[in-house]
Amino acid sequence: MTPVAIVGGGISGLSAAYYLGCAGIPSTLIERQTRLGGVIRTETVDGCLLEAGPDSFLSAKPWALELIRELGLASEVIGSNDHLRKTYVLKHGRLRPLPDGLMLMVPTKILPLLTTRLLSWPTKLRMAREWFRRPPSAPTSDRSVAQFLSEHYGTEAVDYLAEPLLAGVYGGSPEWLSVASVLPRFLELETKYGSLTRGVLAARRRVAAEARGLPLFQTLRRGLGHLVEVLDAASQPAREDLRGAAETVERVEGGYRVRVNGAWLEAQHLILACPAYEAAALLPGVDLELADLLLSIPYTSSVTISLAYDKGSFSHSLNGFGLLIPRRERRRLVACTWVNTKFSHRVAPDRVVLRGFLGDDEAALRESDESLVAAVREELRGLMGIAAVPLFARIARWPRSMAQYTVGHQDRLARIRARLANLPGLHLAGNAYSGIGIPDCIRTGKLAAQTVLLP
Repeated sequence: MTPVAIVGGGISGLSAAYYLGCAGIPSTLIERQTRLGGVIRTETVDGCLLEAGPDSFLSAKPWALELIRELGLASEVIGSNDHLRKTYVLKHGRLRPLPDGLMLMVPTKILPLLTTRLLSWPTKLRMAREWFRRPPSAPTSDRSVAQFLSEHYGTEAVDYLAEPLLAGVYGGSPEWLSVASVLPRFLELETKYGSLTRGVLAARRRVAAEARGLPLFQTLRRGLGHLVEVLDAASQPAREDLRGAAETVERVEGGYRVRVNGAWLEAQHLILACPAYEAAALLPGVDLELADLLLSIPYTSSVTISLAYDKGSFSHSLNGFGLLIPRRERRRLVACTWVNTKFSHRVAPDRVVLRGFLGDDEAALRESDESLVAAVREELRGLMGIAAVPLFARIARWPRSMAQYTVGHQDRLARIRARLANLPGLHLAGNAYSGIGIPDCIRTGKLAAQTVLLP
């Protein structure tokens, strides 16, 4: 019987294996794909570094940087070029810059809000009046992000600020995302201050000193795929790999057993670091209610498309990080990152790389590469006037990859934890529970490992 079996070789599962290995606990990692890393995949083409999945992580969340430092990669960390940070939003066919000083959709500067053409005067006045909003008189139940933010700033602010910003991160709709799970800090500020604007300004004053000089995003010079490679190597001394699909899980005396490729593997502890719906498919024989709860977590799909151009044939200014397209204006593209501007050391001097993001577009999962490239090129022609033919394109399709924290997600998590309390030795990790970004996935893998180590 192996001490720990881990199902899933993405960043969560690899992190769990690494932290177990640091404590001298061997593990067996079960992964059906030929490569590790999950949605993290980096390649270099013609001097251009291309990320097929996430391209960076938030500096404000410490767990990724902590792991990077432990792995000896601190010198590889680069930050986003925040002095060049400007994001454009499409409204009525024209790209308008986001007002300076926004935290999501909360204004922290007066003049940029007054002068922006992205919002109408009624919305600007409503955002100004929000300053006087009082704290709620009684605790409030979970609400959708759209309901919560529209109560503060109005529908137009949700449509042209919150929705496009959240669509690029969560791949979901603010009408069904949970404010308690997606924006818990904003919920705390509402409870304390009433006004989100007053709350954000007060919070910024408290953290300004420690946050000063930190870029919004960080990544590795050689790409996030390099993190996977080094993490893989660092965890291998205490890790055995088993390639194949986990088929089912059963409880046995002293732990669990997993059937992989028709054979059984017994383990004292089992970490399910796979998507919640895959974990649900494994668990009916262990706990049917837990399986149903995990299956109730919805997912959306995503597609990234990187287009590389000869810089000499590219006429559009790259004055900013890129553009967002609100649902009201959307065709296929949700967002487009101008890689040259966002990060240094990513693009050859004579090249331009645009990285497009298509949200929950199920047709794109089946559509040919040629058709997708043609569709995105046509959109970019209208948005940026780009007529040049790309030198090359790379497309990555990620079916059911983005967990959705819908209204009531916190209650669902409490019920999941209650079921797990009756299943000692069973642990969950990944983006389905308490954070979807790389730092949170690393944190869940580390927490699972630490739980294993508890007496």
